[in-house]
Amino acid sequence: MSAKKSTTVVIGGRVYTLSGFEDEEYLQRVATYINNKIDEFTKVDSYRKANADQRAMVLELNIADDYFKMKEKATDLETQLSQKDKELYDLKHQLITNQVDKEDLSEREEALKKENEELKAIKEKLESSLADALLGPASDDQDEEKTSEKKK
Repeated sequence: MSAKKSTTVVIGGRVYTLSGFEDEEYLQRVATYINNKIDEFTKVDSYRKANADQRAMVLELNIADDYFKMKEKATDLETQLSQKDKELYDLKHQLITNQVDKEDLSEREEALKKENEELKAIKEKLESSLADALLGPASDDQDEEKTSEKKK
């Protein structure tokens, strides 16, 4: 745990010493925020005419309003972030599934190509066998038979 720190700030024209565990820069930002709120309201005529208690109450209510609005916005952003994280997870899961499917399809494609080549070879052999059965051997044997018949 860090040590407690004290910082001098100016709020509404008065000097204050703030103590806390936060950095000096943070405490100065808090003081600047309050000064900006005071400046915002001092431009309003009814605020300037109100007594000190009423001005303090208006300032406190507006700071509380800002706080709750920012808290709600932070909650909304956290919800959106959670939804985006879920969407990202789902997309990553879908990508992995698609990659596995692609690999399976590529393997299947290769197997089908190989099977197709084997079937083509079988078809050629069957066509050749069929031609031989129907027409007789279409090879050099026929040429040799013709040559031998001529010699006789």
